[in-house]
Amino acid sequence: MAISVLGPTFPELAENVGSTVGNISYVFVGRSLGYLCGSVLGGVLFDRINQHLLLGLSMLATCGGLLMLPWCKKAIFLIGVMSVVGTSMGFLDTGGNVVILNTWGDESGPHVQALHFSFALGAFLAPILAKLIPEILPLEKIHIIGSQVVPVDNRTSQKLLDLPLGIKKPMLSYIVISTYLLLVSLFLFILYSKTQSNQSSIKSSEDKLRTAKHHNAIIFLLFLFFFCYVGAEVAYGSYIFTYSITTVGMDHDKAAGLNSIFWGLFAAVRGLAICVATCLYPGTMLLLSMIGCAVASLFLLLFHTHPIVLWVGSALYGASMATTFPSGFSWAQQYTTIGGKAASLFVVGAALGEMAIPASVGYLQGMFPTYPVLMYAILASSVLTAILFPVMYKLATYPRNKTRWDGVETEDRQALLSGPGIEEEEEDAQLWNDADFEAIEMNDQSKNCCNTVMQASTSEVTSTSEASNQLVTKNGAASEPIANRSPSFKLNADREKND
Repeated sequence: MAISVLGPTFPELAENVGSTVGNISYVFVGRSLGYLCGSVLGGVLFDRINQHLLLGLSMLATCGGLLMLPWCKKAIFLIGVMSVVGTSMGFLDTGGNVVILNTWGDESGPHVQALHFSFALGAFLAPILAKLIPEILPLEKIHIIGSQVVPVDNRTSQKLLDLPLGIKKPMLSYIVISTYLLLVSLFLFILYSKTQSNQSSIKSSEDKLRTAKHHNAIIFLLFLFFFCYVGAEVAYGSYIFTYSITTVGMDHDKAAGLNSIFWGLFAAVRGLAICVATCLYPGTMLLLSMIGCAVASLFLLLFHTHPIVLWVGSALYGASMATTFPSGFSWAQQYTTIGGKAASLFVVGAALGEMAIPASVGYLQGMFPTYPVLMYAILASSVLTAILFPVMYKLATYPRNKTRWDGVETEDRQALLSGPGIEEEEEDAQLWNDADFEAIEMNDQSKNCCNTVMQASTSEVTSTSEASNQLVTKNGAASEPIANRSPSFKLNADREKND
């Protein structure tokens, strides 16, 4: 919502700073740079600081930035606030995925799909809020007096508390969205207060053992994968409206409908994927998405002037791209550990693709206006992702190096083979062995005593002693009842025999 609300309210922001929409378009550059910085910094901090605390602070910073935007009267302040909002969004994008992967592990598929569905839902609701809220509040202009929002006509009696700042009706959506973000940040701070330790810094031995042999190569290839995917997604969503008008000859209403069907199916399939992810593996969903993107982009290029193909292809392309990003996260988590740094690289790759590919498409389309540059771009992206995925799968399933388990045992293996339970078992076994040795010594003493008695006694005693000897010399059979009992009982029996 914080990203999408900027579009419908952009003219009011330009009016506030006394400029035009074209002259302040560089605020998007400030937000993108802040987003990149936040993604990189978040990847480092989420491995060292409590994740709930960082998410709460990021939400709070986004809330404060959105509240300040309607009152920015200078372009430099607007760029600065937008950069802060972009930085906090970079934290949220990186941290949200990391928290879900750390919380649910291999079962995070449906939860990652739900997270990315919430992105699409917020982008869908924000423009609606920007239009409906001014109609619900029929005020031409409102003013802030203390902590109250009152009509302009009612502030004459409170001139001492009056602030010389006013906002227009479309800007009220910033206040509504900021209030919502404040509530979410409070819930995250409550989670932080309930957390006893920094779970983000705890690395289990299972995660260490699950790290793929070619971990760095897989992360880099996923960086390229998300660069191509997100760049093609944003490029198609941004230029399909203009392309359908200039190349196909559609009117504005049909072109808007084409754009809506792309993003509408994109959001709907992401919502449906929450349930589908409980039945299908992330790799299967990723493979189906890539096949759908390849088929749709191929037909859109071959029949780029046919309106029916444009409608069907846009619907199929939007539905196929919906699950690619969250499925990529879940798939990577199955083969290697995805921490804060890896997640930040994925987000940075997506952000760079979002900036580079649409800009390249716009530049090339201007140079070659008669060619369907947009369709060539999405087909090239589909081909690249189709090549990258088998390579990533081969590296992810490559067997780990087993030489580390041969020869001398390392400290890691010693740590894995030892534990509180094993140490207790070793101590118990040692006690039982000591008791067995004591029982054998008692048998030897009894045997010597019986031999002495046998030499000095009568023949009846001699026969009895021989029978006793047979019992004793039969592999300690006479002591077996004692040996099968507890160590404390054996020690008491030894004491009684010595007495």
